[in-house]
Amino acid sequence: MTPNGGSMAFCLPMTRKITALKVQKRNKNRVNVYLDNEFAFGLSRIVAGWLKTGQELSEEKILEIKSKDEIEISLQRALNFLSYRPRSEEEVRKNLRKHDTDPEIIERIIERLQEGKLVNDVDFANLWVENRSDFRPRGRRALRAELRQKGVNDQTIEETLIDIDEEELAYRAAVKKSRRYKELEWLDFRKKMNGFLARRGFNYSEITIVVEKVWNEIHSNPPK
Repeated sequence: MTPNGGSMAFCLPMTRKITALKVQKRNKNRVNVYLDNEFAFGLSRIVAGWLKTGQELSEEKILEIKSKDEIEISLQRALNFLSYRPRSEEEVRKNLRKHDTDPEIIERIIERLQEGKLVNDVDFANLWVENRSDFRPRGRRALRAELRQKGVNDQTIEETLIDIDEEELAYRAAVKKSRRYKELEWLDFRKKMNGFLARRGFNYSEITIVVEKVWNEIHSNPPK
């Protein structure tokens, strides 16, 4: 009873009953959930796995389920993005932002990917530099700019670049390019090779040494 003699009403949380769970025809990894004989929402199969027909769901539980589904969708989107090539953490964030993913969910996805060793900016930076060195050699300046563009922080970048041999990388790039310029006279050869190596981010001092070295290797006469 209430103080004025009236009866006290108790508000029980409203629940809805699961009346059907149906795998979607167009996407076998999604399940349509029907509540009280009406379609309510779709869920990923992994989230819907613990649901069963006849189960009662409160509004709070429904919101929780939908939140888990959003996280699962975002995780699968991130995994698909990573399947094409290694990515930096910031690249994954940008991709998820393109799909209007909640910032809090993005950070939770990044944490899960880090725990699974699927994203790691130190590994990414090392692999990026290794790949460039093997196929398209570049100097520190160019590599630094590329890694910054990928969202890698400056400390990681500098630690990654500290041991690279720029002169060796410049030489390898020049040798490969010299096949195109080998018929040129020395002045034209030097001009074109200097421009090429400078665009690759190498320093002038290294360029000077390397260009003359490569010229001497492909010609019997010294540069004039």
